[in-house]
Amino acid sequence: MDANADFAEEAKEHLLREDRRLLGRLLGETIREQVGEEMLDRIERIRQTAVAFRRAERGAQDARSELEALLNALNIEQTLHVVRAFSFFSHLLNIAEDAQQHRRRRAHAEAGSPPRPGSMAYALQRLQAEGLAGEELIAWFGRAKVSPVLTAHPTEVQRQSILDCEREIARLLDAPQDKMRDEGLRREVLRLWLTSILRLTRLEVADEINNGLAYFRMTFLAELPRLYAELEGALQRQFGLAHAPWLAPFLTVGTWIGGDRDGNPNVSARTLADALAQQARLVLGHYLEEVNQLGKELSVSTRIRKVPPALAALAAGSGDDSPYRRDEPYRRALAGVYARLASGAEALSGLRPALQPAAQRPPYLDAGELAADLDTISAALVEQGAGRLAEGRLARLRRQVSLFGFHLAPIDLRQSSDEHEAVVAELLARAGVEAHYAALDEEVRIALLARELAGPRPLRSPHLEYSQRLQRELEVVAAAADARKRFGPRAVPRYVISHCDSVSDLLEVGVLLREAGLLRPGTPPALGMDIIPLFESVADLERGAAVVDRALKLPLYRAWIDSRGGEQEVMLGYSDSNKDGGYLASSWSLHEASTGLVRVCHAHGVRLRLFHGRGGTVGRGGGPSYEAILAQPPGSVDGALRLTEQGEVIASKYADPESGRRNLETLAAATLEASLAARPRSSAERDDRVMEELASIAFRAYRALVKETPGFLEYFRASTPIAEIADLNIGSRPAARRHTSRLEDLRAIPWVFSWSQCRLMLPGWYGFGTAVELWLARPGASVEALRAMHERWAFFRSVLSNMDMVLAKSDLAIASRYAELVPDEALRRQVFGEISSEWHRTRRALGAITGRDELLADNPTLARSIRNRFPYLDPLNHLQVELLRRYRAGDTDARTKRAIHLTINGVAAGLRNSG
Repeated sequence: MDANADFAEEAKEHLLREDRRLLGRLLGETIREQVGEEMLDRIERIRQTAVAFRRAERGAQDARSELEALLNALNIEQTLHVVRAFSFFSHLLNIAEDAQQHRRRRAHAEAGSPPRPGSMAYALQRLQAEGLAGEELIAWFGRAKVSPVLTAHPTEVQRQSILDCEREIARLLDAPQDKMRDEGLRREVLRLWLTSILRLTRLEVADEINNGLAYFRMTFLAELPRLYAELEGALQRQFGLAHAPWLAPFLTVGTWIGGDRDGNPNVSARTLADALAQQARLVLGHYLEEVNQLGKELSVSTRIRKVPPALAALAAGSGDDSPYRRDEPYRRALAGVYARLASGAEALSGLRPALQPAAQRPPYLDAGELAADLDTISAALVEQGAGRLAEGRLARLRRQVSLFGFHLAPIDLRQSSDEHEAVVAELLARAGVEAHYAALDEEVRIALLARELAGPRPLRSPHLEYSQRLQRELEVVAAAADARKRFGPRAVPRYVISHCDSVSDLLEVGVLLREAGLLRPGTPPALGMDIIPLFESVADLERGAAVVDRALKLPLYRAWIDSRGGEQEVMLGYSDSNKDGGYLASSWSLHEASTGLVRVCHAHGVRLRLFHGRGGTVGRGGGPSYEAILAQPPGSVDGALRLTEQGEVIASKYADPESGRRNLETLAAATLEASLAARPRSSAERDDRVMEELASIAFRAYRALVKETPGFLEYFRASTPIAEIADLNIGSRPAARRHTSRLEDLRAIPWVFSWSQCRLMLPGWYGFGTAVELWLARPGASVEALRAMHERWAFFRSVLSNMDMVLAKSDLAIASRYAELVPDEALRRQVFGEISSEWHRTRRALGAITGRDELLADNPTLARSIRNRFPYLDPLNHLQVELLRRYRAGDTDARTKRAIHLTINGVAAGLRNSG
């Protein structure tokens, strides 16, 4: 980097440094006021020593020893203060960095700079350069289906109260600098310090529903319409269209919260009904407020200009006969809209608005009727030359109704295939159809289920007794059927099958749906919900295409797909495949599964939509969404893409409205580019062969460590805070599916979360170094071949870029302290020795392929961010190790346990994508 570039980069970072200093100073002042000067001095000495430890090239051991001495001298009360101080500074640093990103994007736009990759402007410009016309793009938006899906997986360790406080700090930081702003920041930092980071009780599903709804209030309701308006304007400008188009609702937000039962006994039919009712209350309450405000704004009088007949008819039927509004038909029309909405809100969700309607009117039968009335009002304004009044609030409301309906967000159902098998086996046995269904082989199962599903007869009898398991499962599908009648078919449109590995798994869900009237056999049959197989383990991913192929060859199943518009959605699980086979093998298995599914669906004339079960960390499919989507195999996106948003990533992406809109835009822009932009790739067959070899070696290396090393799970449980994480009140879902000591039964989420806490990040890199080293030892192999592959192949580049980030966030010195918690010295030396050796092999291999000696050399902003936050993470990790040692030695004081949980929170906040 030359001197001018250095200066430019330094200037960009000036405001970030100023914000960081300001927030750090305000936190310090708050600590001084609340716990005293002596405690602040102690915290500051720890901070300075941690910075010295990080920056020392010589004497690092002395700095480490001094830091440990300072930390180990703390009593438990002092420890709690130190942990909270460093945790909150990490939170504040996150806010400052986000604010800096916002500033840089605005400055970029104001300067008229070329659009950046990841923006819709960049995607449109690129596609126009490749010869696409505006009409082609509008047609693409008409068939595209893109959706982030919020899930309640327990890696979000922040309380809503903390998030609310941080959001206000972010707002104030973005405001013009003056005395009022600084006082507001001082007040909010004080509130943050006085707010407990930890929850007193474990989250219940109802809490998770409320937390999920908060993002619709904060971001989605307002920002999605804004994003559509910006996109429509950009299309008009970029392609010279006469008018801005009205795009179909191609980008929506879904949720699993309230419908995901896999491994969570706390989710039930009642939970689903409650989630839908709360969602309806939120969106209908919002509509009522907006319609009321519109009524105040649209004071258009017939004494000034006559209104179109359609609007006059809508006003005449409103029931509003007030003499004060005789010449204001728009207000009268909106009074009728409000009255019908109020009736529907009470009937659907029990919501009674504080402002009572002017007249009693029948409720809207569905959101389409509301949309039609709003369209009438909008068209009338345009027709009478007042089109500007149709913009703003009215346009936003019309967009909101098209996106959110009366249901707000579609809720997916999810359950494990094991549960379906048990329920169907009981139904078949009690109905006298087959006494030993579970013992049948796959082909016999398929034949039996196909015969059974060809007819309309339900299996359940009101005169027989059934198990609680069966009743619980059928109650859920019955609740889904009821919800679809009340809120419309978009309310509960999909059923995801976890651990799917056979065609019978798909047909078993058909049996359950038929019991609730969501599958009506006939010619043709009518399937009410998409049935989505979820392929999770490496083995399941490998046979996923064969399962879908066999299902589509079955006339019964193919007729179901045709009844759903000829589309088959398939979900790919990143987390379990990674836990099962390691990062490289998982990444390649997912890529190959996608390729195979594209081939199969194309052969059957069926449109494929992939649903990516990504987590926050690279080990669970995390990393930048833009690069990940562009790295998908050709044909696997094609305008249809869903992906999960989990844990702390939801807050990171969507708690701030501006960040939320940007992340939604990036998702849509990446899907557009991946679908339509040319992606030439030479040497594909050779690259695939090399990747297959690398993945195979990495798989064996990973399995040798986690599956074949005696005592490895003992090492994992001792050297990470997995037990303490399981006890932390961060979600309604148990940490394991079954109460066993097997790795297979441990959820992938706490598995990855635990490795993040001890700073090894093992699931995001282990096995790669061995794979490259052994592959290079083969005849004809060369590092130049891998470099060329990295240069030309987006998939390989994305894999290595994510690994680069993970390695930069890892720290063997910190991890070695966690290893000291393992009581068996021989086991400790063996396992940590293997992990350490592989880390160095991976680091060397990555550098050799990318040609860069430093980690994150091509991402100086992230590299600087990590350097800035490490001195605040190091003390938390050192304290966490010491607290774990004390706690496991018998110091089970409640404060010690609380301190451990606080360190978990602080480390997660500092790493950002840890779950």
